[in-house]
Amino acid sequence: MPPQIIDYSLYFVTSQEYSSKKSSLDIANLAASGGIDIIQMREKNMPNDELISLGKNISTLCKKSNILFIVNDDPEIAANLNADGVHLGQEDLIKFPIAKTRKIIGQNRIIGVSTHSLEEFKQANELDINYLAFGPIFTTKTKNYSIGTSQIKEVLKIARFPVIFIGGINTVNMEELLKLGAKNIALIREITESNNIADKVRELKNIILKYKG
Repeated sequence: MPPQIIDYSLYFVTSQEYSSKKSSLDIANLAASGGIDIIQMREKNMPNDELISLGKNISTLCKKSNILFIVNDDPEIAANLNADGVHLGQEDLIKFPIAKTRKIIGQNRIIGVSTHSLEEFKQANELDINYLAFGPIFTTKTKNYSIGTSQIKEVLKIARFPVIFIGGINTVNMEELLKLGAKNIALIREITESNNIADKVRELKNIILKYKG
């Protein structure tokens, strides 16, 4: 049985392109010290040997700190790094359909899938996966569009798996999602661009935990 995503989890996505002051590994370490629950390694522009090296270090950190470690895009790298799971974008599903991905990573690892509309969400909701990401909710540098908050209640109503909301989320707008019923939040720049990453993670965790029970 794969690890479980616990409700009211804070999910950090690494991205060196939005981390000019510190390395992704340094940021991951600081996020871990602040109490992050899940770390996804998402490095779109990193050479493969550097990616593997970074992944080994983040994997060690996550195991030591009891944090879920997810690899973006590639189930083969996820399996090689003994990660807890893999996260697939819509384009990744062409190269790695869920059945193929499941063969690569086995039944004891997590598969997450990105969705960007209610229709994509409904389709992914029927797959052999473990969580769904929905977004980008707000304007973000990582995408050239946003989908807003109007479908959050519908998404949560039909979801068969934990839902991670992502895209332009920060300490100012996060409670808007939590008030609509969101339980799991993913962030990139709100963490990577913070002057004090550990404190920022603690602040975000305190906000999300206000809505727990």
